[in-house]
Amino acid sequence: MSLMTRERPLVDWEWLRGELDAHGCAVLEGLLDPRACAALAAGYDAEEGFRSRVVMARHGFGRGEYRYFAYPLPEPVAALRRALYPPLAAVANRWAVALGQPERFPEEHADYLALCHRAGQTRPTPLLLRYDAGDYNCLHQDLYGELVFPLQVAVLLSQPGEDFTGGEFVLTEQRPRMQSRAEVVPLRQGDAVVFPVNQRPVRGTRGLYRVTMRHGVSRLRGGRRHTLGIIFHDAR
Repeated sequence: MSLMTRERPLVDWEWLRGELDAHGCAVLEGLLDPRACAALAAGYDAEEGFRSRVVMARHGFGRGEYRYFAYPLPEPVAALRRALYPPLAAVANRWAVALGQPERFPEEHADYLALCHRAGQTRPTPLLLRYDAGDYNCLHQDLYGELVFPLQVAVLLSQPGEDFTGGEFVLTEQRPRMQSRAEVVPLRQGDAVVFPVNQRPVRGTRGLYRVTMRHGVSRLRGGRRHTLGIIFHDAR
């Protein structure tokens, strides 16, 4: 992994916090190198290592499919989850205070997973997604249970313009008494986008208020697109 040092990505976290506060998302450029991306994408059809496969059209989620990893996670996925969690937990705790929420998130991911497992959320949530021409992912939220870590990460494993066309990552923001705002996030192979799972605080003229976020993927025009999803809470 190109940016991993002692299980901490070399990221300007102060910049990332500013991007999340201002825009509701932040892009970590080149989080994975092309070799790591190709290895993860090639594992999609493996017979072992996954706990379930979801065909989106069967559930009205869109078109395409995804597979949830089983425990133990592949080490590159587990390492990313461990490394990204601590700095994002600092953002999550600051947001919880701003929103008047009682939740506080421990500094290390293992401690947060212990809370999830005690609450009956024991199924791993990191996943691989695959889209072919005509596929898309409807706007949604990845909640999975009562315990929800408020940020998640998606890493594009394919190269836009070469492996696929279309298929842009899309965020929408539902603001109180206002029309929704859309954000299309351009990504290259190996880039990761950090974004809210559910809600985030926004500063307005009368102070802080909360907005509801959803995310999805626009229609693929051609080719095949693979994505790695890193969700930090486990599922029931």
